[in-house]
Amino acid sequence: MKLRIIILLILSISFSALAQQNGTLLKSQLPKVYIDEDISLHFLSPEPIQYVDISTNNMLGDIPLENVFRIKAVRDSVSNLNGYNKSLGVVTIIGQKFIAQYDLWYAHDERQLKTQIEILPINTSPLEVGEIPMSDQELRYFSTEIFKDKKKDKITQTTEYGVTGQVNNIYTIDDYIFLDISFKNKTNLKFDLDQLRFKIEDKRILKATNVQSIEIKPEYQLFSTESFDKKYRNIYAFKKVTFPNSKVFTIELTESQISGRVLKLQVKYSDLLNADTL
Repeated sequence: MKLRIIILLILSISFSALAQQNGTLLKSQLPKVYIDEDISLHFLSPEPIQYVDISTNNMLGDIPLENVFRIKAVRDSVSNLNGYNKSLGVVTIIGQKFIAQYDLWYAHDERQLKTQIEILPINTSPLEVGEIPMSDQELRYFSTEIFKDKKKDKITQTTEYGVTGQVNNIYTIDDYIFLDISFKNKTNLKFDLDQLRFKIEDKRILKATNVQSIEIKPEYQLFSTESFDKKYRNIYAFKKVTFPNSKVFTIELTESQISGRVLKLQVKYSDLLNADTL
């Protein structure tokens, strides 16, 4: 009997490994989860949910928060079921870097029911092969760690209209660049922030018509703010950029007024190359 169990276990493991090698996943391999029509089940994702698929009309679901998926069984669809002997369907949840699938079954026994399930790595598959971009959760983690660091190397600094802008530090990890930027308002007039733009521009502008400017959008920023009285500091993450020595990375702070203040900071390519590694 023991030998038979061992043989079945080996065959099960081999079959599972073969399915993964072939890039396929069988419905029988999916985690089984029980739900009913009275209790909502919440899936907690480690990163923002991008897409959800419910394979049948037996269930209804929504995304009340960016990393929460809520689902429950439809009463009319399960009213004729007695017990939990039938699968209601498959639910597919896709994040920024993963795909997860669950086989949902009906149960009227509350001892079988869960109210929340954390999506764990063991139940997910990566979406991309090779280089995987950072999720918002990872970008937030590294940005927070940078913000905790009080060290300031003062990469570049500019003062205009009583406002001083400074790039405190530049960090790199994988194919990402993190800029630690702060502003000090030495006037008694609150600075109403219009926008902070990032561009790659020519170092020397001889004629206005010849200006070549490429705007770069950050992949992530740690904080969102509309104004600041005296101090403002934020962390911005960008995908790796390269540019020739004839150009600079420009940070432009503008105030939301018709005659608002404007402040520009310029970061040289050599500053990016000498960035600290996280």
